[in-house]
Amino acid sequence: MSRKAHNKIVSYIWGIADDVLRDVFVRGKYRDVILPFTVLRRLDVLLEASKEQVLEANQFLLDEEINDFSTLTNVTKYPFYNTSPFTMGKNGAADAVHKFVSLKSDPARIDTNLLKYLDGFSPNVQEIISKFKIRNQLETMQEAGVTWHLIEKLTSKEINLSPNEITTSKGEKLPPLTNLGMGYVFEELIRKFNEENNEEAGEHFTPREIIRLMTNLMFKPLQGKLKEYATYSIYDPACGSGGMLTEAEHFALDITGGKSKFHLYGQEVNPETYAICTSDMLIKDKDPKNIAYGSTLGKDGFSMQKFDFMLSNPPYGKSWKIDYDSIVGTKKKILDHRFTEGVPRSSDGQLLFLMNMVSKMKSSTKIGSRIATVHNGSALFTGDAGSGESNIRKYIIEEDMLDCIIGLPKNMFYNTGINTYIFLLTNKKEKTREGQVQLIDATEIYQKMRKSLGAKSHEMTQAHIAQLTQTYLDFKETEISKIFKNDDFGYQKITVERPLRLSAQFTEETIEKLRFHKSLYEEMEWIYNRFGEAVYEDLKKHKAVIFKYFEEQEIKIKTADKTKLLDLKYWKAQQHLVEVAQALKEKIGEGISHDFNVFKKEIDKALKQLDYKLSAAEKKTILDIVTWKNEEAERVVKKKEKDGTIRYEADSALRDNENVPLGEEIDSYFKREVLSHVPDAWIDYEKTVIGYEISFTKYFYTYEPLRSLEEITKDLLAIEKESDGLLKEILV
Repeated sequence: MSRKAHNKIVSYIWGIADDVLRDVFVRGKYRDVILPFTVLRRLDVLLEASKEQVLEANQFLLDEEINDFSTLTNVTKYPFYNTSPFTMGKNGAADAVHKFVSLKSDPARIDTNLLKYLDGFSPNVQEIISKFKIRNQLETMQEAGVTWHLIEKLTSKEINLSPNEITTSKGEKLPPLTNLGMGYVFEELIRKFNEENNEEAGEHFTPREIIRLMTNLMFKPLQGKLKEYATYSIYDPACGSGGMLTEAEHFALDITGGKSKFHLYGQEVNPETYAICTSDMLIKDKDPKNIAYGSTLGKDGFSMQKFDFMLSNPPYGKSWKIDYDSIVGTKKKILDHRFTEGVPRSSDGQLLFLMNMVSKMKSSTKIGSRIATVHNGSALFTGDAGSGESNIRKYIIEEDMLDCIIGLPKNMFYNTGINTYIFLLTNKKEKTREGQVQLIDATEIYQKMRKSLGAKSHEMTQAHIAQLTQTYLDFKETEISKIFKNDDFGYQKITVERPLRLSAQFTEETIEKLRFHKSLYEEMEWIYNRFGEAVYEDLKKHKAVIFKYFEEQEIKIKTADKTKLLDLKYWKAQQHLVEVAQALKEKIGEGISHDFNVFKKEIDKALKQLDYKLSAAEKKTILDIVTWKNEEAERVVKKKEKDGTIRYEADSALRDNENVPLGEEIDSYFKREVLSHVPDAWIDYEKTVIGYEISFTKYFYTYEPLRSLEEITKDLLAIEKESDGLLKEILV
């Protein structure tokens, strides 16, 4: 069947929506009726020839009390069947033993009979019916009285959805519709409905030219290398309505001359798009069992399988919290082997889909596996060194899997105008590409659409796709193509420390602060100001007054803290610190010390002389109160090594990080970039982390010099002339 004949069928079915469903369903709901009933009609015509034999076989199974009805597929020669005494369009012979009739034969009971017809389908079709939620639409159709009209339109002889040639009422011959041809029709209907509902299309629909570009990039390098009559697998972990899978198969068959066989696999979490995809598989005589339902991240439908080719447009910027427990678990330990390299923040799971595909790469075959997947800019640079995102980039680059990234134009997708990128990965790079990554800037390679569809206002032509594919295959440096070593994207994040410098002094004001614990300072201060020394006797009798005040002031206090505020021991512990600090002040004096190391020794000596035994925490509390940071003070010594090396306490407030290119020696960089500015700094080597990021825009940035003063003056004078001398008066 020609493309013209396909388009005629699409136009006819598209027209049914306006003819039958207008004013019954809102426009955005047309697809909920047209798509599933188109599928049912195709299945119906395929089952017509064997209908009587199926009814006979079904009766035999019932009579023999055999509950396994799967053998009916041997009768239909398809992986589905229907045991109801109805079809959508064909009436059985009047003298048949096992009679069946068209749903149209009894208009008064058509809605009741339609339910029986739906119930008669095999379990795999029942699942499609359930996911499509067809039964939810039937009540509305019945109330509006459109059921008969809908089925009459779908069974009209003006279109041919059967695999046999038919004759129209006008005597015109309509060619048979093959499974592949029906697949084209169904895909076109899906595309038109997705474009019609463009506000949500991007969630499960990728523009066809993007799919074609991805399939070109994935399969072209293997042209002539795929074995004839061999079988390969294609997988999409977020397959939506299956567009990527079918388009990939079309292209793969084309470059192999139809001599190789491709099995399609996918997984989809949305019930409606899952139903569309599995319907598409049935229509094309593919195995619908190869499409798994559910979350790819939380419940892998193909945990034991590897695939030759994988492509996807996973959701980006979408939370994966619902799958968090099955991936990470309550103990923050990664449970799923697919994601052991790291997991991204829970607000964006796109890189998890990438790692899911990476986990399914074949390593035992000559061509290995190839992946093409679409991501937004977050996948390139979000996440610091050591984060899940950075570790994922680190893994695919260090394992030499990342082959190429293509930056796409803006406004290419239906529901977003942001920058998007195609990632190409393979575990069997060509020798010339090993250890390298190609970046292709396609941001300006597009043409404007005559009419925007949602956010999509740009599109790529076949010439654009051919240009980008050839740029990839050439693997040369050009204006739009840059080639980098893997290490060029890596960096060493070093932690730069600077010493803590403290001054110290005992004063009455600082000592008084010890009376109140820092975690309940304001609450204790108010109570002390209100009740004075009574806080060291019995505060419980003032409980009502205290907590009434806090309630009136809307001060929320935990139950445990309420207990502490009334606890005599809690207050006396702080009072003891005040007494010790007072004694130390008397012993040491109120002079300021700019060398904490000396000051601390004096404290230790004084405590020993005063016979005070403090815990480490109590001593630290006193020291924290009487010290403050001072850039002019001496460095605080942390430890003196046996070889005489002095290690200083780090000031966390002055801690900084530097990103050192992976190919550069850390100490040389540190000496040149850091020590020349802060000579007391040092590197904490134990905190050094390797990170990876891809600053796509930076690599293709072209400097545009500012306009010269002469040019600006010339323009201003031209404007001055136009404004009839007004500008000259202002400047003078």
